[in-house]
Amino acid sequence: MRKEDIPGLFTRYGQHHIMQYFKGLAPHEKNLFLKNLEKLDLELVFGLHKKFSPADRTSFSEEIMAIKPAPVITIPETDKEKEGERKARQVGEALLRDGKVAVLIVAGGQGSRLGFEGPKGIFKISPIEQKPLFQLFAEQIKALSKRYRTQIPLLIMTSEENHDETVQFFESKDYFNLGRETLHFFRQDMLPAITPDGNLVLQNNFRLFTNPNGHGGSLKALYDSGVLETLLKEGFTELYYCQVDNPLAKIADPVFLGYHAIANAEVSTKVVRRRSIEEKVGVYLSCKGKDAIVEYSDLSPEYMSALDGVGNILYWAGNTAIHIFSLPFIQRINDHGFALPYHCARKNTDLTDRNGKPSSLDVWKFETFVFDAIPLAQRACGMEILREEEFAPVKNRDGSDSPETARSAMVELHRSWLRKAGFDVPPEATIEISPLFALDEEECIQKLRNSNTVIHGDTYIE
Repeated sequence: MRKEDIPGLFTRYGQHHIMQYFKGLAPHEKNLFLKNLEKLDLELVFGLHKKFSPADRTSFSEEIMAIKPAPVITIPETDKEKEGERKARQVGEALLRDGKVAVLIVAGGQGSRLGFEGPKGIFKISPIEQKPLFQLFAEQIKALSKRYRTQIPLLIMTSEENHDETVQFFESKDYFNLGRETLHFFRQDMLPAITPDGNLVLQNNFRLFTNPNGHGGSLKALYDSGVLETLLKEGFTELYYCQVDNPLAKIADPVFLGYHAIANAEVSTKVVRRRSIEEKVGVYLSCKGKDAIVEYSDLSPEYMSALDGVGNILYWAGNTAIHIFSLPFIQRINDHGFALPYHCARKNTDLTDRNGKPSSLDVWKFETFVFDAIPLAQRACGMEILREEEFAPVKNRDGSDSPETARSAMVELHRSWLRKAGFDVPPEATIEISPLFALDEEECIQKLRNSNTVIHGDTYIE
């Protein structure tokens, strides 16, 4: 927005409390206040407030029609399925060798829920070397680039609150020897929160209270930043996507890329089998004839607890937040205005007012979900993975999905690689294998085939 248009917009939408405050500012303070508002889409927020009022509008679950399980490529068991996986790997490896694949890590969050102050990607997670999440991903990309004799671009989506610290961290680590030219940092958009009765909230003297526009905003920010245009001009066609909090994510998995290409899909998704009907995870399914992911909170208990004829969970495919997007598809859903729908999260938020006094306020926050792109695709593809091999999110300080459970998963995975390579691994030994040594079980076995190494205790292999 232009600075000169903002006061009139506040008046038009009844933001008299903002205008009264604004009029009391000194000229240089007014300029700073307006400058901070320029990048905010205020018209969008007021339009969304109108759309989501009244608060008791029909829930998504009551609008759903024609739900059924989506087709998913399951873990191969038969010879035919294993041959299909082999062919998919060959196709995916060709995409990597030909320089068609870029990688996006969504890393706009802070580590506050983990008891860590700073970008979550800086959180130290590996069991022995205590490598941060960002380093594990960077080392995978370096190893992949070496294996396929290419340069895989690494895209990092940040937020307003962690962008500078994230960039400084990579600078301090010399970009993990990836080469500065292969990295692209860009911010996701922020949106003002709004009260149920339609009032914007002042966070401090010169800013409104805002929130990130959701992980779906990564596809908008990629377009708005110009990074998408750059990738397309350089000949890239596919984007591997994952969130920063999953240290087991298999970056640019060639099998996944191959299935995506063979299906001629515009969006592909990795899924895991739900542990139980109580597990709180989005579900990959077919809705009105289109593949989709629906949040567990939007599905009625009837669907979440449904069983098939032999007693297994009917809607078993849980969302992992691992995707592949066709780059031309991302461009298409942005070309005529961002196509993903916004969702409204109604929350009670703790704030500190301009005088330093803490308060609590009910607000509506608007956000987009990246998986809402799936129904917009002409073709989509779902692929099952094993949870213990590729999915160990770090979301909570303790309990499930915590650093402890993620580290345990990493240790057990690497222990299994050594056992399959013929090693006796003491049950109490902590094992960590660097991506720079082996990206997968097959590479680990090959490199250790004739090794005389004996595992006595905690072991780091690089």
